[in-house]
Amino acid sequence: MSFSFFKPSRPKTPQEVVKAIRDSLLALDTKTVVEVKALEKALEEVEKNFSSLRGMLSGDGEAEPNADQAVQLAIEFCKEDVISLVIHKLHILGWETRKDLLHCWSILLKQKVGEAYCCVQYFEEHFELLDCLVVCYDNKEIALHCGSMLRECIKFPSLAKYILESACFELFFKFVELPNFDVASDSFSTFKDLLTKHDTVVSEFLTSHYPEFFDIYERLLTSSNYVTRRQSLKLLSDFLLEPPNSHIMKKFILEVRYMKVIMTLLKDSSKNIQISAFHIFKIFVANPNKPQEVKIILARNHEKLLELLHNLSPGKDDQFEEEKELIIEEIQKMSRLKNLEL
Repeated sequence: MSFSFFKPSRPKTPQEVVKAIRDSLLALDTKTVVEVKALEKALEEVEKNFSSLRGMLSGDGEAEPNADQAVQLAIEFCKEDVISLVIHKLHILGWETRKDLLHCWSILLKQKVGEAYCCVQYFEEHFELLDCLVVCYDNKEIALHCGSMLRECIKFPSLAKYILESACFELFFKFVELPNFDVASDSFSTFKDLLTKHDTVVSEFLTSHYPEFFDIYERLLTSSNYVTRRQSLKLLSDFLLEPPNSHIMKKFILEVRYMKVIMTLLKDSSKNIQISAFHIFKIFVANPNKPQEVKIILARNHEKLLELLHNLSPGKDDQFEEEKELIIEEIQKMSRLKNLEL
């Protein structure tokens, strides 16, 4: 007498797991979506399959994850175009499925075949999928999920470079000011990663797109939104002071237009913004090669500037006070110069 039906089922192979995910995602077609019961059943199948994927990548409590299987899963994800399917079907997926997807996403991106990251290579052959993820910030239901997926992609220089160079990058200047605070904050986190994660990539981008980038960035610095002003000012300081961007900083501090923006921020009602503005303003003032127009503005406005600086203090910070005194001395020096005419 056989009791074979009591035997545990054979574990699925990576190929079978990915095929099941692909088939269940394809089942979410237009016809299924409009039929409630059919949609519920299809989504349950997708959720079950992503749970299996998570178990295979991270272990299920009984078995440890297998490194070879993780690589094979990544290969199959690319081979079967599941990455594309996932991005295009993301808005339909349930909460648990999205949670499992986010957990698996970073693991899959890190899988290497030889010296190459296979999922990164897939994106390099389908860059338009990155555009899709960026545009998803317009859909508040999936914005935070897409943001997390984007930031994992941005960890790789080639993918960050594409987004910076693409037309969709300009959308971030809109997204960071969206009325939904969570979405705006998440998009700013992604925006910040794009401008700080890869020094060489960012330096090349700022060099080749200097005028148009800072034209738009000025809008953030002069925004009526306090959070936008504060975050963008801090970010400006972060990427301008990076050594690979020293040539960008030297160019920036020659421009009277931007010095006026920073001077306006020195007068902001927020002390935090004033202090952040000071750390950029001091570079304009300390520049030994100040243009004549910069000198004239500093001289003409020296009384107001000195009053602002005397009243500006973050508390017990000796370095800040020392820097402030040096800047005050330099402004006083400008005010005593004669023949300051354009």
